[in-house]
Amino acid sequence: QVQLVESGGGLVQTGGSLRLSCAASGRTLSGTTMGWFRQAPGKEREFVAAILWRSGNTYHADSVKGRFAISRDNAKNTVSLQMNSLKPEDTAVYYCAVDRFGGTIIRDPGSYDYWGQGTQVTVSS
Repeated sequence: QVQLVESGGGLVQTGGSLRLSCAASGRTLSGTTMGWFRQAPGKEREFVAAILWRSGNTYHADSVKGRFAISRDNAKNTVSLQMNSLKPEDTAVYYCAVDRFGGTIIRDPGSYDYWGQGTQVTVSS
């Protein structure tokens, strides 16, 4: 069993920044794939970013490339999402998720075993 808890969401103006964190308990994140997804009202959950823990390779959706950055902290067993130059269309509930087996099908929500409860990000225009 893995528990994931997101934090860092909030209300920010267009162009602002937020840093989301996802703390894991129950097992080490070593060897896993960690992902960030988001879901806006009335829309499907969409891929935002992922990191392969073993290699450190990162992947970002085209819509956030150059503005968002996923990173890991081995010592703290956490994954973070730095979000800069935020836009109103980034408004959503953001979820972190873990694929315990370190798979590479990173953009499919079905590849992930455990999910956090989500944190709201609201970007005002």
